[in-house]
Amino acid sequence: MQPLISIVVPVLNEQDAIRPFVDRISEVFGDLEPSVDYEILFVNDGSTDATEIAIRGVMVEIAKVGLINLSRNFGKDAALSAGLDHARGDAAIPIDVDLQDPPELIPQMIAAWREGAKIVNARRVARSEDGWAKRATARAFYRTFNAVADRPIPVDVGDFRLLDRQVLDVVTSLGERARFNKALFSWVGFETAEVTYSRPARTTGSSAWTYWKLWNFALDGIFTSSTAPLRMWSYIGLILAISSFLYAGFIFFYALFAGTDTPGYASTVILILAFGGLNLIALGILGEYVGRIYSEVRSRPLYIVRSVHRDAQDNEDSRD
Repeated sequence: MQPLISIVVPVLNEQDAIRPFVDRISEVFGDLEPSVDYEILFVNDGSTDATEIAIRGVMVEIAKVGLINLSRNFGKDAALSAGLDHARGDAAIPIDVDLQDPPELIPQMIAAWREGAKIVNARRVARSEDGWAKRATARAFYRTFNAVADRPIPVDVGDFRLLDRQVLDVVTSLGERARFNKALFSWVGFETAEVTYSRPARTTGSSAWTYWKLWNFALDGIFTSSTAPLRMWSYIGLILAISSFLYAGFIFFYALFAGTDTPGYASTVILILAFGGLNLIALGILGEYVGRIYSEVRSRPLYIVRSVHRDAQDNEDSRD
């Protein structure tokens, strides 16, 4: 029996990219058939343009295309989780619709999967399409994350990868609401292979990822994958406490033996402000973790499905 590959595609306001993407995927799998079957599962993450209409127009022509509409915008990781939850395939491949993840890599990924790999990562060997600022911040994120995370993630590997059904079942069973899928894909383990590519420029539209969104995304990744920031501030507090006791001893003995008050109004104010700033930073980090705990204990759904357009089997209105 031929294996089924689920192509999972989260989309947000990508009406112009739908048709070129489906054509490229169909062309790639046309060369693989009949040894491999496939489905394209779009997850509409609250688009406000004609993305849904474009997808449903393609569905009229191509039966292999399915659509999941979320009730609003829940974010890319939540939309990706929705797609993985609904994927029927023996393996799934998350991919962006902008074609910066080249579908032509899919045959190599399937070949590595057939050789026994449970996860096949697609790693970018060049980021020439990105500006220097984005490249620098990406390098800084990977270094910081892998320095503090309990389980490192592969550098320059995005969501574009192949996940075996065994991996999918484990990932979709994880219950946390604060979702950082790259870390989860790494955390589950299993045999891993890698293919490499140079990422081309985006063919249609523009990226919705501003630097502010990327910053928040990086914070989510670090705070959901490690408690190292909390531990770090324990050590900083210990060092500062020891330094304070030593400095207090110095002031006491200086005044005792020198017989004069130690001048230092300016330095005292600076120390007070510095320690106050450090305390606020520490409280901010603590607040990040408390906020995520609050999100978890509320146990709200990771996403809400407004509608599923596929076949008679899929008519549910919502899914956690």
